[in-house]
Amino acid sequence: MTQAVVGDTVRFHFTGKLADGTQFETTTDRGPLDVQLGQGQLLPAIEDALVGMTAGEKKSLDVAPTDAFGERRDDLIHIVGRDQIPSEVELTVGRRLTASNANGEQIDLLVVAMDGDSVTLDANHPLAGMDLVFELEMLEIL
Repeated sequence: MTQAVVGDTVRFHFTGKLADGTQFETTTDRGPLDVQLGQGQLLPAIEDALVGMTAGEKKSLDVAPTDAFGERRDDLIHIVGRDQIPSEVELTVGRRLTASNANGEQIDLLVVAMDGDSVTLDANHPLAGMDLVFELEMLEIL
C-alpha cells in the first residue's frame, strides 16, 4: 500500500483528548480534514505521525505540551483596569475576549478573575500545559 509522504494531500479523521480522556475536538461528526503534508497546517507531531501512514490505518499519538501548545506561561496573565475594556463588553469569569496587540495581531483572552476595578486576563492557549492524545485515522491519500 502507498504510504503518505511530505507533499501528499491526505484525508483523515482525528479526535483530540486530554490525558484523562476528555474529548476536546473531533472531525468524526463534521467530516474529515484534507491537508497537504509539509505545509505547517497541523501541529508538527500530528503531521509527522501522518507521514508513513496508509489508507485505512489508525494511530494513537501522545503529545506533550512542548510539542503541542506549549507550557502555561505566567507572563501571559495580565491584570488590567476595567476601564481599559470597552464599557459595552459584559465581563464574566470564563468569557473569551479578542484584543489586538501593538502589531495589530489578534490575541485570544480568557477572563479568569475580576476584583473591584481590575480584571485578570489569560492569553495562554486553552490547551497550554496539557498532555494531549490524538487518535488519527487515515482515510485516503488524494
